[in-house]
Amino acid sequence: MFSSKKRLNKAYKESPIVEFDDSSKFILFSDCHRGDNSFADDFANNRNIYFHALKHYYAEGFTYCELGDGDELWENLTFKSIFEAHKNVFLLLKAFHQNKRLHLLYGNHDMVYKDQKYVEKHLSIYFEPITGKDEELFKNLTYHEGLVLKHKKTQQRLFLTHGHQADWWNYTFWKWSRFMVRVLWKPLNVMGIADPTSPAKNYKELIKVERRIKKWIINNNNLITIVGHTHRPRFPEPGDIAFFNDGSCVHPRSITGIEIENGEISLIKWQIATTDDGTLKIVRVLLEGPQKLIDYKTD
Repeated sequence: MFSSKKRLNKAYKESPIVEFDDSSKFILFSDCHRGDNSFADDFANNRNIYFHALKHYYAEGFTYCELGDGDELWENLTFKSIFEAHKNVFLLLKAFHQNKRLHLLYGNHDMVYKDQKYVEKHLSIYFEPITGKDEELFKNLTYHEGLVLKHKKTQQRLFLTHGHQADWWNYTFWKWSRFMVRVLWKPLNVMGIADPTSPAKNYKELIKVERRIKKWIINNNNLITIVGHTHRPRFPEPGDIAFFNDGSCVHPRSITGIEIENGEISLIKWQIATTDDGTLKIVRVLLEGPQKLIDYKTD
């Protein structure tokens, strides 16, 4: 059985490299867990916040990077039910894809996307009732386990992945976990009982996962590593272990993510706020940063 170190090494080695510079703009989200809009769909509560944020980033020229668990394919049997529930989101992601501004990684809850044939079969086209025909969705889309952002000038690298490589149960035995979620935890989730195998809902597991990833980062010359999986946002100070986590899109009444812009990195939150006149408004809140990426460079 592979160790966390070997799994992370493999993901890093096989990651495609995307070059960027200080004019590049990236938004990193993960753990959307888009579902079928049922009571068990954790994403449904924040879908309007997420869609508004996504429209903002599209208009501002950002590249969208999703670090795994975008679609909830443990609780749901097919992508079709998820697409139909959140069609507006996927059509906006399609626009990112057509503009070559979309990078999707798979996590444990959408591990089926590591199979290129599955992606081509289920995500290439969709049926449009208005035209009565199949329309293009994600043409020539490939999911990856990891992604490396490489700065053209400084050669600094940022490693993006889901982080489940440090969670042997949810990596190696993901099919068994999926079975348990579908049969047992989905109905219990509706009643408010959490899945104990999830590091997002089990603090001891969360700490173990974070510790393993941090150890790997130290052994790789403090390589900036940005993950999701645990749903806990992390933003280190320069000089600390360069372990970042973008959080999730299923926080109660808010979503968190990481922005990279002007050669700087920031942790942000989108939430609903009340204006002075009582109007509800979706706003962006800066939580940490901006911090210059070069401040984390060690060589």
